[in-house]
Amino acid sequence: MQEQLRALKEKAEQELQACQKVEDVQEFRVRYLGKKGELTQILRGMGQLSPEERPVVGQLANEVRDSLEGKIAQLLETLKVKELEQRLLSESIDITLPGTAAEIGRQHPLSMVIEEIEEIFMGMGFTIEEGPEIELDYYNFEALNIPKDHPARDMQDSFYLTPEVLLRTHTSPVQARTMEKTKPHVPVKIIVPGKVYRRDDDATHSPMFHQVEGLMIDKNIRFSDLKGVLLNFARQMFGADQKIRLRPSFFPFTEPSAEVDISCVMCKGVGCRTCSQTGWLEILGAGMVHPRVLEMGGYNPEEVTGFAFGMGVERVAMLKYGIDDMRLLFENDVRFLRQF
Repeated sequence: MQEQLRALKEKAEQELQACQKVEDVQEFRVRYLGKKGELTQILRGMGQLSPEERPVVGQLANEVRDSLEGKIAQLLETLKVKELEQRLLSESIDITLPGTAAEIGRQHPLSMVIEEIEEIFMGMGFTIEEGPEIELDYYNFEALNIPKDHPARDMQDSFYLTPEVLLRTHTSPVQARTMEKTKPHVPVKIIVPGKVYRRDDDATHSPMFHQVEGLMIDKNIRFSDLKGVLLNFARQMFGADQKIRLRPSFFPFTEPSAEVDISCVMCKGVGCRTCSQTGWLEILGAGMVHPRVLEMGGYNPEEVTGFAFGMGVERVAMLKYGIDDMRLLFENDVRFLRQF
């Protein structure tokens, strides 16, 4: 039996040297040292030995087992290190390869224009107000001197949720809400940026777009104050040499009312295809707050006056950046947005 153990050790050591993978070593351990391994099979014959031979054979068997266990542990450590090195080499990064540039987000041109408009008017002492996009018919129309039978409603063909609730068609309802909230205190000096909704969809209109409404109420507010505010805005937004022109118009909530034009940003007022050879581009509507609107807001039109104006942010953005189709602003085409 001692000869069998020595032969087993020699054979096992030779096989162990041939193991090239961790899995091979694990299989080797089971084959030689497992419960049904070759060493166990030999030791099962110890019952046939004499009492004098058993201690000698037992000691030799332990030596063989310990020797093989030590060699197995050493080889496993060596193989694991080698496999780790190979894996690291296979997963290494070639720093000479060109890198992949990370995409950097940018502000949407509409957000940029809204922020610029806000900064300009805050610099003139205006504060920012907000209101609900789902609005009552009363605030959207009636409080602004547009009763239910008024033909001006046809100009704002609207999205109704119920007969008395709709998606707001302009940011002017916030004017009515602000007057109601602040009455009878003056001055009121606000701008109202936000989304509005109308049934339009073509190259120059969208069913959802953005407006900035302005309102100022105080004692002795005159039409010339309105013109001065709008001229200052136009020059800060489009350039210091900018001119404005006011043309008579009609809005139910202002009287007198005016359409406001700026000198063409393309030809500087000379005349081109963009401005239809007129030298002017329409940019917003404005006027003095109608006495009826002041009354419904809780103010006495004999004591205070005010002006209001409203502009489409998309219109301003198109003029500022030379965009010829409003739909480009909402298509989320990164090729277009990267330009800003």
